Amino acid sequence: MNSRVILVAIVVAAFAGAVVFGPASAQRASELQQMRQAFSERSDATLAEPYRGITSGAPERDLFPIRATGVSTEPVRLAAQALLAALTAEQRARTTYPVDDVEWRKWANQDIYIRQGVSFLDMTDAQREKAFDLIRAGLSAKGFTQTRNIMRLNYTLGELNDNNFDRYGEWPYSLTVMGEPSATEPWGWQFDGHHAVINYFVLRDQVVMTPLFAGSEPVIARTGKYAGTVVLQEEQTRGLAMLNALDAAQRKQAIVSVSKTGNNNIGEAFKDNQVLDYAGIRATALNEAQRRQLIDLVGLFVSNMREDHARVRMDEVRRHLDRTYFAWIGSPEGKVFYYRIHSPVILIEFDHQVPVGLRHLSPMPTLPNPEHVHVVIRTPNGNDYGKDLLRQHYAQHPH
Repeated sequence: MNSRVILVAIVVAAFAGAVVFGPASAQRASELQQMRQAFSERSDATLAEPYRGITSGAPERDLFPIRATGVSTEPVRLAAQALLAALTAEQRARTTYPVDDVEWRKWANQDIYIRQGVSFLDMTDAQREKAFDLIRAGLSAKGFTQTRNIMRLNYTLGELNDNNFDRYGEWPYSLTVMGEPSATEPWGWQFDGHHAVINYFVLRDQVVMTPLFAGSEPVIARTGKYAGTVVLQEEQTRGLAMLNALDAAQRKQAIVSVSKTGNNNIGEAFKDNQVLDYAGIRATALNEAQRRQLIDLVGLFVSNMREDHARVRMDEVRRHLDRTYFAWIGSPEGKVFYYRIHSPVILIEFDHQVPVGLRHLSPMPTLPNPEHVHVVIRTPNGNDYGKDLLRQHYAQHPH
């Protein structure tokens, strides 16, 4: 079964699950477990292929040298060590993996996925605070707030589905630690759950924080425990503003299709080896003001990283600005749309998705809706999960 067929099956399974499961019951809990197991088996099939990374054909080399950045990663290391010390021996055994383990690639946005590591559901309040300290250490205040709000909106989704907290809720999110937190050796951590995934690789003072997934359904809590919580609206507004900044000829280059009847994200879970050609308008066709606007739009997404690490990442993005493309699918008026920013060193996707869990809407929409948003950030050409840095490290220091 190829990856495209697997992905379709996963989406169908997730949609079917949203329709079938309502109030808790033993039978429905059993069915949910069976669906999760089937999902896991499908996803594992895609991991048999060795990792290459997202490319536009053949992978480019020498894009990600090992180098000193001058930005300390000590706070992240100390936070990871404090978390591991706070866990029980059994929890640590479930949470720790080798730095080169395939577990890095076993993340998924879907709520039905069977996750490894220690779940926030199984943590004490003190352990949860240590886990949050680790996430705070790696992310900016904006990135941490976004992550917490996604978790809260997952609780809202449970409320909107007849209080179905067997499937949805604030705490079914897991953490794993890859390698031993170190000032000199490669290591990292992964936060994994519905609509929120962070992969965080560290090599001395270098950080790679991709793949990163951020999303929600709904994106605004209008009722319930977390009424007023909002995510991903600035990313939506400023993406549309980028399109509107183009003149008619430029817009014609940028718009790949005005038809948007389904989901368009390319780089979601189990798509590590996707071949994706450049599309849309190239930054060399933009004027200076438009180029600055494009850089600022990239910065909005990158700013989820801790500020100094984000600065390093943006320097990398600027070095490849002339090979950066902006592509658009959907309504030019901004009703529902997808946009992509793609260069040799970064891939950003924003997508309005078909509803899955919005059962309170009657009838539930069958076309993409602004209440369901997915965002994916990737490092193309083999450096997701820091894998190109790890490859170079092993070449210099055989293990």
